[in-house]
Amino acid sequence: MTKRSSITRALSSPGKYIQGPGELDRLIEHTKDFGKNVLALIDPYFYESMSKRLEDQYEKSDYFIETEEFGGEISEAEIERITKLAGKKDFDVVLGIGGGKTLDTTKAVGNNIGAKIVVVPTAASTDAPTSALSVVYTEEGVHSHEIFFDSNPDLVLVDTEIVVKAPMKLLIAGIGDALATYFEARANKESNSNNFVGDGYKMTLTALAVAELAYNTLLEEGVKAKLAAEAGVCTEALENVIEANTLLSGLGFESTGCAGAHAIHDGFTILDECHSLYHGEKVAFGTKCLIVLKYRSKSEIRELIDLFKELGLSTTLEELGVTEDVE
Repeated sequence: MTKRSSITRALSSPGKYIQGPGELDRLIEHTKDFGKNVLALIDPYFYESMSKRLEDQYEKSDYFIETEEFGGEISEAEIERITKLAGKKDFDVVLGIGGGKTLDTTKAVGNNIGAKIVVVPTAASTDAPTSALSVVYTEEGVHSHEIFFDSNPDLVLVDTEIVVKAPMKLLIAGIGDALATYFEARANKESNSNNFVGDGYKMTLTALAVAELAYNTLLEEGVKAKLAAEAGVCTEALENVIEANTLLSGLGFESTGCAGAHAIHDGFTILDECHSLYHGEKVAFGTKCLIVLKYRSKSEIRELIDLFKELGLSTTLEELGVTEDVE
């Protein structure tokens, strides 16, 4: 095999991204080319209502769907459980509905059985939906490792009628996660680091531009989106932030790589005080640390901290709940 150049660039993305109100009710239309038999893994919070909604849609068609409730943690044991269940029938599609852990489990199972993968986030809380990787935790919720796949989900379907009903804290956590994308991309560009696309690829100009667009969108629209979500109205600003949290940040982090913000997040996962925090809340604090460690300008640091305060993201360890020294 010919050795790859050390300057080869690559960008990774899902097969298709669709965002808009009511799109889940068009699921069969969106997935009809993937096959007829679907296994749906659904977050416990949504299991009863979503199962009924999907079954009502599928019983009027020539397609088949079976639903299963997600166990709550993306551990090796949960991935194995769902994979065994999926192996009992010839499923063409593995569909995930829920948060990042539900969707990451869906990606792992779909890859295990060679099925098409469709993910439906119920909140704009992470950039997990678009990526070709799953972050695995222990059953106690401590970060364990990542699983990298050869391809991204075949379809990311974002129904904004569902997303707008999610708790405000989830939207803010998603913004916190997405805010890291540009700062980590810039750090990786400066250090000439590899991204997460295969083995040894560098970022494209496109990926860096997408990462910067994510930050600029959140800076311009973040507070307006928060106000819209509080009112339960899906405005253009909120649609833009949902896209930034999900697509722009997803493409950006995978094709530029992570850095100090996510490393600091991983450290927080071992602290009992932080187990109740969302991924993005911890990543956001790591972003603040990263730009200080990288000696960014005072104006840039102040701009970020001001945005944190307007959105309600933590700027101190005490606000995160860490009040004692950790040895």
